[in-house]
Amino acid sequence: MKNHSASGLLAVAAWVAGTILAPAFAQAGAEASLIRGAVPDTTAQQRYQSAIREAGGGLKVSLEECKAMPQGKERQGCEAEARLRYQQDMADARAMRSNPDKGPVNITGGPIRSTETVTVKP
Repeated sequence: MKNHSASGLLAVAAWVAGTILAPAFAQAGAEASLIRGAVPDTTAQQRYQSAIREAGGGLKVSLEECKAMPQGKERQGCEAEARLRYQQDMADARAMRSNPDKGPVNITGGPIRSTETVTVKP
């Protein structure tokens, strides 16, 4: 009979838990995030937290778009513009926290009705 060490058994247990339970926890976390996102922000602190998450997400997306550009001044300008926009978004977020009546910025109307591009020829 083999003598298994406690650390070896713990490692196997951790691996099993990670491979079996991690996807379930990730899905539950994603669902919780969607549920949390469906509830409107009612306090200035909630609006602030949402605004800083949006600012960070916007910066991340913008920098990824800039990376698709070739190296050079155009790419540097894109990155600088993305960081400047982030700074402005963060300033707007701070204003939301200090002013309870201030709401989110850049609200556009209505839901997206179509994602298809339609070309009309004259």
